Amino acid sequence: MKKRTIVILSLLLIIVCGCNFPFPKPRDYASEIPFPTDHPFQTPTSKSQVPSISYINLIQTPITVTDGNFQYYAQSGDTLTSVAKHFGVEPNQIISDTPIMLTKMINPGQLLQIPNIFGVTYLSQKLLPDSEVIFSASAEDFNIQDYILVSGGYLANFQQQVGEELLSGAEIVQRVAENTSVNPRLLLAVIEYRSHWVTSLPQTIDSTYPLGFHYSEYPGFFLECSLAAKLINKGYYGWREGQFTSLAFFNGSEIRIPPESNAGSVALQYFFAQIYPQGAWEANLYGPDNFIMLYQQLFGDYWQRAEGVEPIFAGGLEAPALELPFSPGEEWALTGGLHVDWNSGTPSGALDFAPLTGEPRCSTSRAWVLSAAPGVVVRSSENIVVIALEDEQMMKTGWQLFYMHIAKQDSIAQGTRVKLDDPIGHPSCEGGLATGTHVHFARKYKGEWIGAGDPLPLVLSGWTALTGEKQFQTSLVKGAQIITASQDGGINSRIFR
Repeated sequence: MKKRTIVILSLLLIIVCGCNFPFPKPRDYASEIPFPTDHPFQTPTSKSQVPSISYINLIQTPITVTDGNFQYYAQSGDTLTSVAKHFGVEPNQIISDTPIMLTKMINPGQLLQIPNIFGVTYLSQKLLPDSEVIFSASAEDFNIQDYILVSGGYLANFQQQVGEELLSGAEIVQRVAENTSVNPRLLLAVIEYRSHWVTSLPQTIDSTYPLGFHYSEYPGFFLECSLAAKLINKGYYGWREGQFTSLAFFNGSEIRIPPESNAGSVALQYFFAQIYPQGAWEANLYGPDNFIMLYQQLFGDYWQRAEGVEPIFAGGLEAPALELPFSPGEEWALTGGLHVDWNSGTPSGALDFAPLTGEPRCSTSRAWVLSAAPGVVVRSSENIVVIALEDEQMMKTGWQLFYMHIAKQDSIAQGTRVKLDDPIGHPSCEGGLATGTHVHFARKYKGEWIGAGDPLPLVLSGWTALTGEKQFQTSLVKGAQIITASQDGGINSRIFR
């Protein structure tokens, strides 16, 4: 969980906060999950025994190279900065007949000419569209419980105690998918591939490590599903933001990711690279009877399904106008600067705000958290409230506001339509671990977690969130004013709306 030091009460006994999420335990964004190198990374089938094959020979669909330049067609979510990182060039080396703005997303399909510094023609085969990896609109009508029951496997009757709740297998998959915003179809395919729990009744059941990860900090079905989702997110957003360009395997080998890959495919490649050495990785993704074949057998034509929801991002997309999530005239504290939206692996796009009401630490505050924009409540459970934003015609815009640590007491009901500044609940320590009463605020767009900064800056009541290297320690700026996050609610962290 996002670890913070114990809060310090100010002279006014202000409530300060730290933000910690329930499961899985996050690590630093850039770190790898340290799977033990002596673990026998094998699927429950014979797939890992397929002879090692050459990755480069399996890839298809070449990028055209003309006059020493790659001819690359921009994809959903591309920015000049991320494309430059993928191709190993400077942003000013990328040219196009259509102007490209450094601070905006590039229009999908726009042709870019990029110097070929690799000296080779890269080839790529897209494994999955982005919409099949994140919890996008393609999964809105997917009933997890019905699918599991019809499949008739061990998962249909499985239950596990999670905290104070006894959850079914379907409820666990639903919760992990909602919390992490990873597509439930992908989670079920991973579960089936690693355990056969979806469609079969295995003769032997490993209740401690059913997905076979054997990582001591993630025992049990719920935590192993959460770990799988976390690794998928690390690959997805790491590629989206240009955090890495190669896949490093735990046994020391490394391969370059084809620069024209999409985030959804890299998410899957990254996930498999964390649990298999390179030879088995190649076999399980590209060999006979591979994971993608299983995915199609389970869920049909995923490319056709993606046609109605992609591209996720259009060029020129603007961030919505938002207000600070508390009442005008109230003084709150910015106790957490920009940090990960959910847990490590998701972008740094969240802020923590604590009311200055003088109440005991970790009590339910009498202050109200407000809707930062008009919309409809699409989730109100597990101390999380999600509001899908609507325009003036009450049409959903694709944007969602994510609030965490909302007390159960007085929490708004799912399905409620809200106007700007309507109360949605009280800040608290409920939901995950927290060191003080606060609200965690983040954004999503069409199922994808959104970071702050360009191309979609986080602006609240005219205050712009400044990006920085150290999570939780960044600032908000408005003209000549600057507010810097402080977990003790110091004077420089206090903010009025």
